[in-house]
Amino acid sequence: MASITASSGALDTIPRLVARNAEVFADRPAYREKEYGIWQQWTWAEAKAEMEALAYGLMALGAAEGDHIAIVGRNRPYLYWGIIAAQMIGAVPVPLYQDAVGEEMAYVLEHCGARFVIAGDQEQVDKILEVQDRLHNLEHIIYVDPRGLRKYDHTRLHDYRKVQEEGRAAAERFERELGERLARQGPDTTCVMLYTSGTTGKPKGVVLSNRNIIESARISCEFDNLTEKEEILAYLPMAWVGDFIFSVGQATWAGFCVNCPESQSTMQTDLREIGPTYFFAPPRIFETMLTGVMIRMDDASALKRRIFDYFMAHARKVGSAILDGRPVSGWDRFKYALGRYVIYEPLKDVLGLSRIRVAYTAGEAIGPEIFDFYRSLGINLKQLYGQTEASVYVTIQPDGEVYPDTVGVPAPGVELRIDEETGEVFYRSPGVFVEYYKNPEATASTKDAEGWVATGDAGFIDPKTGHLKIIDRAKDVGRMADGSLFAPKYVENKLKFYPNILEAVVFGAGREYCTAFINIDMTAVGNWAERNNIAYASYQELAGHPLVYDMIQQHVEEVNRSLAEDEMLSGCQIHRFLILHKELDADDGELTRTRKVRRRIIAEKYADLVEALYSGADEVSTRTEVTYEDGRKGFISATVRIRDAKVFPRMTEKKAA
Repeated sequence: MASITASSGALDTIPRLVARNAEVFADRPAYREKEYGIWQQWTWAEAKAEMEALAYGLMALGAAEGDHIAIVGRNRPYLYWGIIAAQMIGAVPVPLYQDAVGEEMAYVLEHCGARFVIAGDQEQVDKILEVQDRLHNLEHIIYVDPRGLRKYDHTRLHDYRKVQEEGRAAAERFERELGERLARQGPDTTCVMLYTSGTTGKPKGVVLSNRNIIESARISCEFDNLTEKEEILAYLPMAWVGDFIFSVGQATWAGFCVNCPESQSTMQTDLREIGPTYFFAPPRIFETMLTGVMIRMDDASALKRRIFDYFMAHARKVGSAILDGRPVSGWDRFKYALGRYVIYEPLKDVLGLSRIRVAYTAGEAIGPEIFDFYRSLGINLKQLYGQTEASVYVTIQPDGEVYPDTVGVPAPGVELRIDEETGEVFYRSPGVFVEYYKNPEATASTKDAEGWVATGDAGFIDPKTGHLKIIDRAKDVGRMADGSLFAPKYVENKLKFYPNILEAVVFGAGREYCTAFINIDMTAVGNWAERNNIAYASYQELAGHPLVYDMIQQHVEEVNRSLAEDEMLSGCQIHRFLILHKELDADDGELTRTRKVRRRIIAEKYADLVEALYSGADEVSTRTEVTYEDGRKGFISATVRIRDAKVFPRMTEKKAA
């Protein structure tokens, strides 16, 4: 089969980077996938050949330049090859969220006018077939995993490997045309279209060019000295810009290896086996890991718990200072070295983080206590602040300048400014998106003629560090009835530090006081219930148990105590709370696919519960519509208890006294 070679020009497109890697890093691992418990590996030379075969196969099916090719499924090398094969032929890859229901997929597929879909398995194919009558442009569905699809109508269905076989057979016929398509591509060619999570409305298609992605990848790789020797685990949604920049942009720029786990359920095991050197996770992942650690320690012997508590207390005292190279006494270093041998290294090994050189978290604010926990172990965890519209990077934390309550300084090449009246953060950078697809009004309202982008987030520059601090979404920051600042996300993150709390939604704008909905973490609270011989048959029953309420009340009051010491946000103490009778769910429209709270929808859907929190009622009966896994709708009824929480004198009140 004929082979695509690297262009003699600049490395300004993803296909040209792949061609470079296949020549320079030919025998180095590019992709790994665990299937049936066994790791399979492809070198850069082998991966390029797989991409070429698919590219020719797509052309044989009639794929044209400018076509939109949707990609949906769990993280697999085959789907990453699908993204790059689409780029090779001049098409636009459009990754979708794999857990999206058919209705959500239908909107995106119809909006972008996708002619082709590359789907991971039968589940994804079924969702597309369910809504195919609405998809007027859809012509072909290519599936990777053939299980369960043998008896389907294959008029428009194609086996991924057979498409590749046809591509290899047609290579000579299409070689010249593919070369011409590749030659026409450049830095301003569309690299990918990623849809926003739709927190406040319908998702928008964010058009990102090769320049956007490659410049962001280049700058960030240079910033953290990322090389072809890095190992990453690709487990986050492929439709999310974070996964795209790490698993496609940076991976092709630096030439490092992308490892795909067997499934979400084996992710932690696969993480330990790979031992990545470069790791990214949203706060939810780090929170879940910490919850697992605390559950195991609760089950440990009293002696082990005492040893763990002793050394973790010492780690919190000096761990971050040692990591940052700040002065620490010889005695404290000795104790930390002993703790490393007894606790820290074994714990990092269990978590799969023993080889981490650089780790990042982003997507939403992480609780300072959770952030400090990982850094105290010697894990170089840092925060970045970014957006899909920025090709991820807006601000980033340099080594030695890592603070739990900031998101860093402007990334190289990024300009930052804060609106004096509203506090909204604006930026301008090489990563700024081209446009919102078919939405010039939204493009104009987000990006001005000079390239400045409105983030929608409120923040300020810390005068002590020069780092950006994000308070909350600008639209969510408000004032309470007495004029106190109201920043719900800040309080919610404090609550979610506790392993027993999975999610929290705080209310209070324009009100006399703050209240909260709480979702318990079923794993953590269920484990606690078993240890305490508390019987329960469902989430609803456990969430309503008086002892669970007692435990959550303690957490709420601890958060109130810490808020009382914050001069700016002491008015956000929670006076009343309830534990929701169901988990907030993206399928019910309460969360986005990236697990961001849809605050307005929740307030409307649970208006009776919000009103009860402010009416003084002790309980309220409610009926809620839910969506089952098979897409059917139903209702659950419950009587939800409401508790008062202790609040503490504000710092301003203490000063006055």
